[in-house]
Amino acid sequence: MKKFKTMIIAAAAAMSMSCSGFLDSFPPYAVDINVSVNDSVAIALTNGCYVPLQSSNLYNQKIWTLDIIAGNSETGGGGGNDGVETIQCENFSADAANLTALCLWRSPWVGIGQCNTVIKSLTGEGNQTSPEIGNRSLGEAYFLRAHYYYILVRLFGGVPLILEPHEADDDTDSERATVDACYDRIIKDCQKAIDLLPEKRSYSGSDYNRASREAALCMLADVYLTYHPEQHYGEVVSLCERITEMGYDLSQCEFADNFGMAAKTSQEALFTVGYSGDTQYDFWGDQNQSSWLSAFMGPRDQTEIVAGAYGWNLPTEEFMSQWEDGDKRKEVTVLYDGCEPCFGHNYSSSWSNTGYNVRKFLVSTQDSPEFNTSAANFVIYRYADVLLKKAEALNGQGKVSDACGPMNIVRSRAGLQNIEDLMSSAIRNNMNTPEGQEWMKEKIIHERRMELAFEGHRWFDMIRIDNGDYALEFLRGIGKNVSRERLLFPIPLTEIDSNHLMEQNPGY
Repeated sequence: MKKFKTMIIAAAAAMSMSCSGFLDSFPPYAVDINVSVNDSVAIALTNGCYVPLQSSNLYNQKIWTLDIIAGNSETGGGGGNDGVETIQCENFSADAANLTALCLWRSPWVGIGQCNTVIKSLTGEGNQTSPEIGNRSLGEAYFLRAHYYYILVRLFGGVPLILEPHEADDDTDSERATVDACYDRIIKDCQKAIDLLPEKRSYSGSDYNRASREAALCMLADVYLTYHPEQHYGEVVSLCERITEMGYDLSQCEFADNFGMAAKTSQEALFTVGYSGDTQYDFWGDQNQSSWLSAFMGPRDQTEIVAGAYGWNLPTEEFMSQWEDGDKRKEVTVLYDGCEPCFGHNYSSSWSNTGYNVRKFLVSTQDSPEFNTSAANFVIYRYADVLLKKAEALNGQGKVSDACGPMNIVRSRAGLQNIEDLMSSAIRNNMNTPEGQEWMKEKIIHERRMELAFEGHRWFDMIRIDNGDYALEFLRGIGKNVSRERLLFPIPLTEIDSNHLMEQNPGY
């Protein structure tokens, strides 16, 4: 029987990086390089696919940093050169040596490589897994490979399509695939994941953070709204309805339960990045098992409120002006003068360069007494996002009156009036018209901005709407000097230097 020695070594390496820490448990065994691919090996290999999600290169910092680039917030920090790479990005002056671009480029490729190993091992002759574990692990690998490629193609444009594990004698030079080819692969992988993955309710305990069928459905809906959306509106509605049919009910979910320590048991979450909070791993290293969000977003130097308190990601005045009166999400999302006390302490606007801080992700010193002990999950996909996707797709079809339904579910939880009540009588009486459609489109954009603020969605929404025209109009409207070419990040200089077939994005 064929042995996948390269694959098993990869499993051992992933385990040494605390890959099971992603699932809030630690590997209870070692992997022998001569064993076949059984259930235990498949699980260890698949756990390794999740590791890059935890890193500061992705969801532990750089993905939510995109909200700064999108204009929701400013960098903050300690001044001087602190965060200069982010400041360059938010001012659209970054070059190919920019560290943020390098971080966002690197980690997805690590994940793609591990996913390729899992896919090859579970579709080859050395596979001895049970149908339950084999299919689930294969579905996770397809889902995560699609997810990593989806991050890359939106940030950098067409990238190399590498679909096989790398061998020692392989040529490392790879040319860029087209954007169309990248999306074709992402869609195919999503569809395979939907067929193979179980529903989230089948998971329990340490499996809570694994990819599920509804996570794959949500991601595919997101892909369709990004890639030729006018061709896919009907499919988006169908995908969102399939998630609803799995038993999700926003009226039974608290908005605040998606953030901080409460996120570990969120009933709304479809897909999450998990952390154990274990301090044996270096907070600044690739093996980190602590969430950075509270430490980085806590008001600068206010360590009696949260551990760390580095004061990053400061909401802007323009963002704060967008809240509707009575929106219950405001108290959960941001800190401002006169807000409700934060863990027993009154907030002062003097703690922030803009007068505001992000509150969503803060964890009390009782739950995380040191900067490197937060075990809070980060929610990537959740049900309110699904409802807003459905509203957007229905509106895209010209079904404005139907789009009101999912919009009102989200607004009702926020304590806001039905969307119809905001319409002029002319629009209310003629909803399903181009005028009504355009009015609703703006309201959906606004609703997504406030509901999903600082969760890493805003930048991706901005660059997909109207093929980036929305992003350019908004960013220029808040004083940013940005060209269309700068809606993509530069290919990092290290990649250009090491890959002779790699071409740089225009404008860099």
